[in-house]
Amino acid sequence: MAEVRVLEEIRALPAPPTPSATLPITFFDAAWLFTGPVERLFFYRHSDPTSALPLLAASLPHALRRFYPLAGSLSLSSQCLTYSHGDALSLVLAESQDPDAFDRLVATGPRDLRETRPLVPRLPPPREDGAFALAALQATVFPGRGLCLGVSVHHAACDDASATLFVRTWAAACRLGGSLGDAPAPPVLDRSLVTDPDDLLGRTLAGMRRLASNPPPPPPPPAQETEMPVMIASFQLTRDQIDGIKDAAASHGVQSRPSSFVAASALAWVCLLRSGAVGVGGAARSHMLFSAECRSRLTPPLPAEYFGNCLRPCFVEAATSELLLAGGVGAAAAAIGSAIRGMERGVLEGAEGWLGKVLSVLPQRPMSVGGSPRHGVYEGADFGWGRPCRVDMVSIEKTPGTVSLAEGPDGGEGGVEVGVVLPPDAMEAFSACFTDLVRLNHKS
Repeated sequence: MAEVRVLEEIRALPAPPTPSATLPITFFDAAWLFTGPVERLFFYRHSDPTSALPLLAASLPHALRRFYPLAGSLSLSSQCLTYSHGDALSLVLAESQDPDAFDRLVATGPRDLRETRPLVPRLPPPREDGAFALAALQATVFPGRGLCLGVSVHHAACDDASATLFVRTWAAACRLGGSLGDAPAPPVLDRSLVTDPDDLLGRTLAGMRRLASNPPPPPPPPAQETEMPVMIASFQLTRDQIDGIKDAAASHGVQSRPSSFVAASALAWVCLLRSGAVGVGGAARSHMLFSAECRSRLTPPLPAEYFGNCLRPCFVEAATSELLLAGGVGAAAAAIGSAIRGMERGVLEGAEGWLGKVLSVLPQRPMSVGGSPRHGVYEGADFGWGRPCRVDMVSIEKTPGTVSLAEGPDGGEGGVEVGVVLPPDAMEAFSACFTDLVRLNHKS
């Protein structure tokens, strides 16, 4: 594993200075209080990456002018995101001692996840009063090869839609020398837009307190890295391949043509199940769990730029035997589509029981999904030296059975990238299954 040398740690403050402010958490945020950060690595080819570091540092305060809560902290006692005048976001500037590692990390095919860990920015430990930082950044140069930008944002602060909006804003500020004229629309920070007449926040916090007082037994200790290496890999689906999966879903009685999210998730679910990475051996039913975007589904709807969490869990199950048949991808897509249509009865229906249902499903080793092809992690992350050549959501390692989804890296319309983290044997099985099922469902 290549060493990384820290060159400088910068405390970035919003520019111009921003007054102190607080944002109360909502019931959407509360569910993520005890999870952790979503961690992404953006890799860029660059012949002189060191020259990019001053640009990143100089443009960050301009992005923080809009996203100043990320420089603050979240207090469990006050249940608020608190930004105090003078709070800063940490940006670590570093240099890899192994420039050749860059080519390994962006190569096609599985990569050793251990090589990515020094590139991931770490949030500082919580303070004595329990308050914790919300974000951290790291830019690591690989001399003569490229640059890796690491972004860690605690899920309790905001969801992936908001976090990627921050990255897109920072990219625009860097690309335009501090100007935000070409940046996306600014975030909407008004938390009062999330109505809570049934006190779902209080119910969620009460459920989490009960869980904290009677936690489940701890998982077995992880194997030593030397005994159990872990690989990360990205798999590409073209628009034609996605269309083939959608056609397969139609043969299973899907009422409406599934989205690319549904098609890619269905394929990944079957591959993970057949490779033994999810599910319980011999179980009659298999499970999938993902977070559904709610901004446009609420009444009244929230702005697309609302800053915070606005996700609800969506539960999917299907007969294991159907998923393992030749038409398993179509069956999986039909089950996912049915769960999404179930939200039409009311996006908040049964919200008071979401936490308990999530906990009841976890022992079944469900597949889960992070990210979305709609967030534009490739398209919107041009800091002035082109699109990233690789984007990895490395935090999926923390929840076994999780896949990440993003748009295709080559800019082709309608493509999807599927990211997975698995031990070598399971990765080999997943890769073989993925290739076979794409060929089987390919639209001719």
